[in-house]
Amino acid sequence: MRGRVFSVRTAVAAAILAIPPLATPASAAQVVALGASNTYGKGVARNAAYPAQLEAILAAQGVRAKVKNAGINGDTTGGMLARLPRALDRDTRVLLLQPGGNDARKGVSSSEADANLAAIRAEAARRSITVIEVPNRMLRNLPHQPDGQHLTPEGYGGLAGALAGEVAAALR
Repeated sequence: MRGRVFSVRTAVAAAILAIPPLATPASAAQVVALGASNTYGKGVARNAAYPAQLEAILAAQGVRAKVKNAGINGDTTGGMLARLPRALDRDTRVLLLQPGGNDARKGVSSSEADANLAAIRAEAARRSITVIEVPNRMLRNLPHQPDGQHLTPEGYGGLAGALAGEVAAALR
């Protein structure tokens, strides 16, 4: 009896080891979500922010992708540009760019913000990274937290759902 239990355990272990992982860092396409507080997911758990929800949606669709959350609360386009080299890596294939509204609140001119965004797009193009813009108007009709600025977990889910098809197409 003891030998039989061991052989069953061995067979189960061998079967588990034979199953390829769904996604590993080496095989998963890299997507970077760059932005401010609505990318970071201010006011919600990390797994409720749109980058995490997008990764889950893509996985459910069979798309192997790791979505890196490179959002920082209160960030400006200048801050995003400055940290872009650290946010991207050699495996990055898609950049989700959500500039937010902090530039205007912090006195950054629209021409400077436009120049920062153009520089981000140019660096992505230089690296052959597809840029998907996430304009603020995409957030308008989604559920917001009481502050009226930041999305609820359901709102972030709606944003992730709205982006999933375009991201999946860019990764093909």
